[in-house]
Amino acid sequence: MNVLDRLVAHPLGALAVLTLAAFLEAWGDSFFQVGFYRSSGFGRVMALLAGAAVLAAYGSVVNVPRWDFGKLLGGYVVLFFLMAQLLNWVRFEKAPTPPIYAGGALIVAGGLVVAFWKG
Repeated sequence: MNVLDRLVAHPLGALAVLTLAAFLEAWGDSFFQVGFYRSSGFGRVMALLAGAAVLAAYGSVVNVPRWDFGKLLGGYVVLFFLMAQLLNWVRFEKAPTPPIYAGGALIVAGGLVVAFWKG
């Protein structure tokens, strides 16, 4: 049993791994944003390579544990949304707008339904 398997065996560990995965996915995507739209030349190449490396790390964090990722997807979508907004604010200095808050509330509500509805 690997370290990630032991972590995801407990609810708080699973939350920590999902949070890390959401951060890595959003951060990797932000490197592609920088590479495609905010840099050129060698900087562009480095941003795209960094994005690929971070997204590979994300893929490993999500797929190495033996868990039912589909069952946890509702919570993951919420975490990804929150991480993407945080990175957009910190890295690109774009604070969420009222439509993002409204849509985000729906994402959080939907994620809670998927995560906790027993049926």
